[in-house]
Amino acid sequence: MLPPSAPARPPGTWDVIVVGAGPAGATAARVAAAAGCETLLLERATIPRYKTCGGGLIGASLAALPPGLPLKVYDTAGHFTFALNGHAERTLTSRCPTIAMVYRSELDAALTEAAAAAGATVRDNTALTTLEEQGGTVTVTTNRGDTLRARAVVGADGSASRVARYVGVECAQVDLALEVEVPVDERTADHWRGRLLMEWGPLPGSFGWVFPKGEVCTAGVVAARGNPAALRAYKKDFLTRLGLHDLPPLHDTGHLTRCRRSDSPLSRGRVLVAGDAAALVDHWSREGISYALRSGQLAGDTAARLVAAGDERAASVAADAYGRQVDGTLGVEMRASGTLMNLFTRNPGLVHTAVTRVPPAWRRLDSYIAGHTSVAAIMTTPLARTAAALATRLPLQAPPGAPRDRVVKPRSIVSGG
Repeated sequence: MLPPSAPARPPGTWDVIVVGAGPAGATAARVAAAAGCETLLLERATIPRYKTCGGGLIGASLAALPPGLPLKVYDTAGHFTFALNGHAERTLTSRCPTIAMVYRSELDAALTEAAAAAGATVRDNTALTTLEEQGGTVTVTTNRGDTLRARAVVGADGSASRVARYVGVECAQVDLALEVEVPVDERTADHWRGRLLMEWGPLPGSFGWVFPKGEVCTAGVVAARGNPAALRAYKKDFLTRLGLHDLPPLHDTGHLTRCRRSDSPLSRGRVLVAGDAAALVDHWSREGISYALRSGQLAGDTAARLVAAGDERAASVAADAYGRQVDGTLGVEMRASGTLMNLFTRNPGLVHTAVTRVPPAWRRLDSYIAGHTSVAAIMTTPLARTAAALATRLPLQAPPGAPRDRVVKPRSIVSGG
């Protein structure tokens, strides 16, 4: 358990309470504390704690980390192997190797330590149970029987967020991810060192991945929620083909990822949501760390403005501005990734061929991974627009080897436009 960075304060005196010590919450707490706010960061588990996550930091994530953050990187991917349900495998080399392989437990702990160093008080093993707002004050209760009050609350308590339910967050896409972390022998570690695998799977919109971390490989699969038996079968087949199925896992877990509707609220009164709690996740890649870090920064800034607001009208203006900031940056990215997801769901073979056989497509994806461009910029290129238009006219296709009864009509991604 992390020691608090300041003595315990009596209830009713906090400026900002942040719920959840993941990338979004720890960032929001650090930013609010650095702005001079008396900030309390609550985390329901013991820090450090395990989180189901591939743990790959793309360029946008690395750019959003606080300078000098002490974080161990176990590998950096310079080679990308793409496959289509075990077929048509091709490995491409990055011009600027970027994806840093880390453990979420270590990332979150480092970000939480940075929040504490900025002046935030950290209380782990403390979960929010209720939340109520009245007269410019937000009151929360915890599983420890505490009653706490603040001028602003940031909900960053994950995809099953209590705060998100209070705000009324709505989702356009919900997926289930199944993941294992397995220790590997030296030969297997050498095989994967510096290389990750992305395989487009047999279920609509699905894929599998392998992220190397030295003596451990993180591997998993993801697809739309609703057919867990089929996803478990894909996971078993995927891991078996890679020789990872029979290795005793260090962790064998699953979790839901959620992508927000484009019109979903991001605040209610003096309560904001960020990261997974706001359902800020890329529709196609299901990458969420960069969204969490960036929305956490905006949420921390806005929380400080809510504390300084002289009346409820000024507080409402600040909260509305937060929604516009998130939608104008991350929302634009999500709408573009929604368009890409619709294209990928309808014709994964077309996406695979473009990435692996059309050099400009790979260069743009590589540039996005490095943080030099955005999904929105990629999807406005003539190549992407032509592919999206073509895919809507082609019959729905499945990857090689996919059972025919798994080929279903793709869902519509509401925030994809």
